Amino acid sequence: PPVQAVLLDALAGERVALPAASVESVVELDAIIPVPRAANHIAGLSALRSRVLTVIDCNKALDLPPAAISPVIQEAAVVELEGHHYALMVDGVEDVVTALSDPAPVRAALGKGWERVSIGMVETEEGGFLLVDVAGLVAGPEQDRAAA
Repeated sequence: PPVQAVLLDALAGERVALPAASVESVVELDAIIPVPRAANHIAGLSALRSRVLTVIDCNKALDLPPAAISPVIQEAAVVELEGHHYALMVDGVEDVVTALSDPAPVRAALGKGWERVSIGMVETEEGGFLLVDVAGLVAGPEQDRAAA
């Protein structure tokens, strides 16, 4: 069956989809505390309902310039991987829609970071979107994994 997708208004300036089954919630983070010597794509830690979230700067995870962090509110998609909770910094969340197709190969040059996290293109009623691998965003770029 086709995957459901959470559409992000912008992730590193692009409209993309995340598998809805991977996303627990969408939240507004009010404080991000930096972590010394953390991997470059980790923006810091934040608290949500007595849970500590590792905050991922998706731009840096894609090997792009860092996201512009709002001094007041930062929107994030909360995901859980292997028992750990992560907040993926996003520019905004648009809607949850149903994918009308299985992921298909991407027929365009995406750039190294996007290629690493790409599951494929999915069709929705709003058009085609790149389906992004949540674990790939959390893992970050190769140089961050090598340093860890």
